[in-house]
Amino acid sequence: MKKIVILLAFLAATISAFMVLRHQQIDLDTIRAYVAALAEWRASNAVLVAVGFFGAYVLVTALSLPVATWMTLAAGALFGFWQGVLIVSFASSLGATLAFLAARYLLRDWVQQRLGTKSQTLDEGFARDGAFYLFTLRLIPIVPFFAVNLLMGLTPIRAPTFYLVSQAGMLAGTAVYVNAGTQLAGIETLSGIVSPPLLFSFALLGLFPWIARMVLNVLRRRQVYARWKKPSRFDRNLIVIGGGAAGLVSAYIAAATKAKVTLVEGHKMGGDCLNYGCVPSKALIKSAKLAYQMRKADHYGLEPVKPQIPFAKVMGRVHQVIADIEPHDSVERYTDLGVEVLQGYARLIDPWTVEVKLNDGGVQRLTTRAIIIATGAAPFVPPLPGIDEVGYLTSDTLWDRLKDRDTAPKRLVVLGGGPIGSELAQSFARLSSSVTQIEMAPRIMIREDEDVSALVKTSLEADGVKVLTGHKALSCGVTDGEKWIEVEHEGEKHRIGFDEMIAAVGRAPRLKGFGLEELGIKTGRVVETNEYLETLYPNILAAGDVAGPYQFTHTAGHQAWFAAVNALFGDFKRFKADYRVIPWATFTDPEVARVGLSEAEAKEKNVPHEVTRYGIDDLDRAIADGSAHGFVKVLTVPGKDRILGVTIVGEHAGDLIAEFVLAMKHGLGLNKILGTIHIYPTLAEANKYAAGEWRRAHVSPRALSLLARFHAWRRG
Repeated sequence: MKKIVILLAFLAATISAFMVLRHQQIDLDTIRAYVAALAEWRASNAVLVAVGFFGAYVLVTALSLPVATWMTLAAGALFGFWQGVLIVSFASSLGATLAFLAARYLLRDWVQQRLGTKSQTLDEGFARDGAFYLFTLRLIPIVPFFAVNLLMGLTPIRAPTFYLVSQAGMLAGTAVYVNAGTQLAGIETLSGIVSPPLLFSFALLGLFPWIARMVLNVLRRRQVYARWKKPSRFDRNLIVIGGGAAGLVSAYIAAATKAKVTLVEGHKMGGDCLNYGCVPSKALIKSAKLAYQMRKADHYGLEPVKPQIPFAKVMGRVHQVIADIEPHDSVERYTDLGVEVLQGYARLIDPWTVEVKLNDGGVQRLTTRAIIIATGAAPFVPPLPGIDEVGYLTSDTLWDRLKDRDTAPKRLVVLGGGPIGSELAQSFARLSSSVTQIEMAPRIMIREDEDVSALVKTSLEADGVKVLTGHKALSCGVTDGEKWIEVEHEGEKHRIGFDEMIAAVGRAPRLKGFGLEELGIKTGRVVETNEYLETLYPNILAAGDVAGPYQFTHTAGHQAWFAAVNALFGDFKRFKADYRVIPWATFTDPEVARVGLSEAEAKEKNVPHEVTRYGIDDLDRAIADGSAHGFVKVLTVPGKDRILGVTIVGEHAGDLIAEFVLAMKHGLGLNKILGTIHIYPTLAEANKYAAGEWRRAHVSPRALSLLARFHAWRRG
């Protein structure tokens, strides 16, 4: 309310000033008359006139009044060139900063609410390059300075930076007008001051920062490559290191555009997803779910059956599924597509040379114009004392280590409460293991909302998983042949015995052994890249888990397009990796899928939002299928149907989320989803009903009252 009052007062002051100025004919003759009157007074009150003029100029620029040009001319006529430039330069910058601060205080929050999540992208860009953009605009007087002041107030650029950049950027234009003012008596029209050649010169001056930036980039690039000798010719256009999702897509794009590309993979084509992650885990989840449904057959009017679980056959099916999908990612397929596939381990020798130690013992060196690092990630194993002594499985090793067992591990500890740990804990419990899941955080699925975590935990516990949250793993050991892990909870320690343990606490990018350190390429948690996925060397890029910020197969493939196009065509046109709409899913039962903001994230980031929730227990198809549990939760801009984020918990949530991903990607709101025909009866109707819940919540009670009166009148 306070801001509204101030805004109204500001507008009133501006309008009043305009009303006064409207009755004043401001032209060169008027300015000459004012200057003549002030000149006499200045002779005896020089300091007072200078201070008064300075204050008036600050007020004019702060209120964005259209008389600044005339006052600049007057400054030149009254005070001469140097004193006039000094007064106008500081007064205009100070007034502009006041207008900037007023816009920030009065309008920024309102504008950010209107823009929603889009404002975050804009803020990041201006936080990085705002001073550069401001300086460029200040050099071009064609751009209205008052508009620049107000618009910059809506960005995160710091006020001192705004003032200093404005002071420097407006100096050239100020000098031109003040100098013209010193010759005020000889000026007949404003066109005599700002002639087309002068405007063209200013335009070129405005382009100068961009040209300078390009030159600096070229010089910086030359400096980066200074210690290396660039080959005169190249064996390849592109070398891709890693045959997982990011590497395969990168190589495919290069081959499709007829580039000469080599893909280097040291182990198995298809990477983690095919061989250790997405594919085998989903095959295991399917078998586990069928075993669960057999036990719960009475829910469908059938006699329940205790399933016999020959675990070796279950694991045999897992490996068969991998084998059936394997041709999609095989050496033969990519060779047929035009990709040279080398099976071995690559190391960067210099920014254009890759040495490959082939699996058959040979060594090959290739030069290339560009390189994409797509080496993926490996399971992170916590450094617990004794963990090597007891032995452990990971999501990479369990498929081979357990494939010949007749039964699932009798007592299994799953270390980690994230998506991988939760999926595996539930699956093994359904396949007759006694599972204890240990999570240090206060709840499992910590990246999701609390209601999501609670629902998944309830489901896991219903399947027999003992979920221990808030438990910190301390050490492992073996006593009298019994393996154990010691945990601490609320200050108390106790041991849990087990036969097998799966470490599922996350994955760490593969960064070692590729020559990155020797080239000076920075690595922290991931390879350090810019928004174009370029490393320190613009011709060396990274994509997938090794680049972050997400560790999903679909985002690896998404990044690969940007990496491949920038690697092959970046000298002509580069594209920034787009992370605006990233969906993901956890394939527990029920599934959890999300895109955009969660409710917790919206609160944490102070993003204004409304929450609309539809319970899947009310959905006809879910009731018929016996899967009437879960919900669709949609976050929208207050009062509008624009979607900020969606979380779905329920059967096939990973499939249902796609409609919302499309809507968010293309700016479609809930009204569009509500107006789309969905087949009855399907689970997809949940999306439409969620949109309907939003619509009902935003129907005007007054409008309904008027409709009721209308229909009563129609009845007579």
